[in-house]
Amino acid sequence: MSEMKKELIQTLQLNQEDLFEQLDASPEGYTSNRAEEKLEEFGPNVIKPQKKKNPLIGFVNVLINPFNLVLMVVIVITFITDILLTQEKDYLTISILAIIIIISTLISFIQDERSSAASEKLLNMVSNTTAALRDGQFIEIPIDDLVLGDVVRLSAGDIIPADMRVISAKDLFISQATLTGESQPIEKFVKFDESQMDADSDYTNLCLMGTNVVSGTARAVVIRTGSDTYLGQMNRSLKNSKRPNSFESSISTVSRLLMKLMLIMLPAIFIINWVFKANPIESFVFALTVAVGLTPEMLPVVLSSGLARGAINMSKHQTIVKSQSSISSFGEMDVLCTDKTGTITQDDIILERYMDTTGEDDMRVLRHAYLNSYFQSGLKNLIDLAIIERATSYNMDDLVNYYTIVDEIPFDFARRRMSVILEDSNDKKQLITKGAVEEIMKLCSHIDRDGKVFPLDDETREEAMDVYMQHNNDGLRMIAVAQKNELPTDHEFGVEDEKDLVLIGFIGFLDPPKESAKPTIESLNRHGVDVVVITGDSLGVAKKVCSKVGIDTEVTYMGKDIEEMSDEQLQSVVESCHLFAKISPVQKQRIVEAFQANNHTVGFLGDGINDALALKQADVGISVDTAVDIAKESADIILLKKDLTVLEKGIMEGRKTIVNMIKYLEMAVSGNVGNMISVIVASVFLPFLPLLPVHILVQNLLSDLAQTGIPFDNCDDSDLDKPRKLESERLVHFMSVFGPLSSVFDIMCFIVLWYVLGVNTAEQATLFQTFWFTFGILSQALIIFVIRAKKPFSFKNKPASILVGVSTLAVIITLIFVLTPLAKSIELQILSLNHLTYVLGIVGLYLITTAIVKKFVWTPLD
Repeated sequence: MSEMKKELIQTLQLNQEDLFEQLDASPEGYTSNRAEEKLEEFGPNVIKPQKKKNPLIGFVNVLINPFNLVLMVVIVITFITDILLTQEKDYLTISILAIIIIISTLISFIQDERSSAASEKLLNMVSNTTAALRDGQFIEIPIDDLVLGDVVRLSAGDIIPADMRVISAKDLFISQATLTGESQPIEKFVKFDESQMDADSDYTNLCLMGTNVVSGTARAVVIRTGSDTYLGQMNRSLKNSKRPNSFESSISTVSRLLMKLMLIMLPAIFIINWVFKANPIESFVFALTVAVGLTPEMLPVVLSSGLARGAINMSKHQTIVKSQSSISSFGEMDVLCTDKTGTITQDDIILERYMDTTGEDDMRVLRHAYLNSYFQSGLKNLIDLAIIERATSYNMDDLVNYYTIVDEIPFDFARRRMSVILEDSNDKKQLITKGAVEEIMKLCSHIDRDGKVFPLDDETREEAMDVYMQHNNDGLRMIAVAQKNELPTDHEFGVEDEKDLVLIGFIGFLDPPKESAKPTIESLNRHGVDVVVITGDSLGVAKKVCSKVGIDTEVTYMGKDIEEMSDEQLQSVVESCHLFAKISPVQKQRIVEAFQANNHTVGFLGDGINDALALKQADVGISVDTAVDIAKESADIILLKKDLTVLEKGIMEGRKTIVNMIKYLEMAVSGNVGNMISVIVASVFLPFLPLLPVHILVQNLLSDLAQTGIPFDNCDDSDLDKPRKLESERLVHFMSVFGPLSSVFDIMCFIVLWYVLGVNTAEQATLFQTFWFTFGILSQALIIFVIRAKKPFSFKNKPASILVGVSTLAVIITLIFVLTPLAKSIELQILSLNHLTYVLGIVGLYLITTAIVKKFVWTPLD
């Protein structure tokens, strides 16, 4: 238990005299002068808003990331090669790269600026004034002026202006839905009940800032203000930025790797070419160009288009993406934390059981409950509607024709019951009462057993309560039904008539699971996503629902258990638990953090203010379009329907997106690294440059063009069976296998050219360069169809038409360059059909070898 928690409990347990002494206050309130002194000492009762960041500093922070740094280095190199060291100035490459950096930075900056919006929403939850005891009388003061020890008057409709301890109360009921998500009001008392210590919101004499008074009156003393309140603690957590997702982290790792390779290869290529070519300027320009070639410049464009494509497809499945970077986390997600109500359940009430006091089904109990619900004149709530629906299914509609309403005693939160007085066709009156079991039991003097009435003594009372507790623990919301026949005539009925009742039985309600919940949860489990229920509801109710939908309830924990755990203990616990009940907002956040500490990618589905912290903490915050504003601001994904089925479809789209991103990175990085190895080898053994700078830039452009269709590609079913992550280590391994493999066939080109075709003099350099230029692009454009699927050239998983289209376009443009007079425009020569045949032969051999290596070497390693 935290020190803050211990101090709170101690404060709530103090007798009132010691409480006011601790606060240096008085039950008679402060004088105006004393209140001013306190205000100056402790500061205003304000939750400090997040400091506004300088937008320029925020933009710079977003701009300086590893991949942008790589592109900036490329811009500098391109500036040297295309502008400083040449007479024909070419600004096109620099302009494209600058635009890529600016667009990607602006997207990230805008998303970062949204992070404070949820915090600002939270600050608007509290009213402007409150009634405080000053100078011997209650006066309305701004809530900002409340100080520790202020005595405040509360009544129906008031919003609690600070964390307060109740010092006097009459039928005080507080709605804590803003903090717990539970709509049922909670009664607060003067006395602290040590048995109710599951969460701060359960403390019987504590009213929390931001909750509101439903009914009753009270006096309370302020014990925490501003940022020290429970709401203030939530606000502090909401200010924290999300942790970078693993996809972003892996991209950063890859970017740093490319930067290191660039720094190693640039001087290596320069020195080798200078030594063997004896032309330092030409060697330096060539080395700079090769370094540019190492960078997949189109990465931001490909990533953005892939994520945009994923967002569009997800929108077709009623899933709206607010933050595109969250799509990758969606695909990586292996733990889904969700509330119970409305997600797993129908967010509706059905009457599950109607029973006598021994627990046996009894239609008499249903009939009495039906008459009570039907004849009450007030707005019928969900419980009344459920009773009427169930009774109607048993054709009890005609029953009401035998009765007329004489009077009623309406429901209120203090009594937690309502009564109707009916008269039948024989002029016999009857009072029927239904309500909270504890309240009804207090009013009963007799009990009905098998149609006979017996005094309600301690033994029968205990037996009846055992029946109630058994079903309550099984997850049913229980209500008692009682009646009495001996009623006065010509009498105005009131609360005082609700006594000496006969207990006839109980009715039990359940928010039933959705029909789709169980198969969807099973499907999510098959696809590697563990579903964990985190609810503010009682353990019994939650276990009942979870057991019906196949969620393991063997190991469960409650909020009071979590409170006692260290972070390390909680990290151990979460791995075996799929149900947490009576959980507070801060505890929800801790549970999410514990999963993340265990290297899980966590999604959290919630729609209340009480979910905002966990939504912000999660790798993927998921809310619904009907959620409160704070929840929607904190979320990354918005569902148009609160249903796990919708979520499952979104997860599959997320996985498709990340699988295609991984494909692109594997092919782009391994291909570029292979080219660099080939360039170094060629620089050592060739008396001329293997490619000119212009060849490398055009080759990069056409290779990137061929790969821009990858984000739109189809995926193997096996790729979607489990969460997918971009792992930098795997990418390095892939690069280590397929980069050198491509270099082997580059070197094969050199051997064929030098020894078979006799292209081995400086005068034949242009032919050599044309041959290798053509091989490089054709191999890069076609290798995609070997790498993209588990089985090369798979007919089951056909490539997307857009991928085929852009790859074909890259091949056609290449052939136009090398088979027509356009070759001279980029310092190449026309390639003969004989030479083209050799190129195609080596390309074909490369594709076949890659398919073999992938099946027999890479797949076992992977």
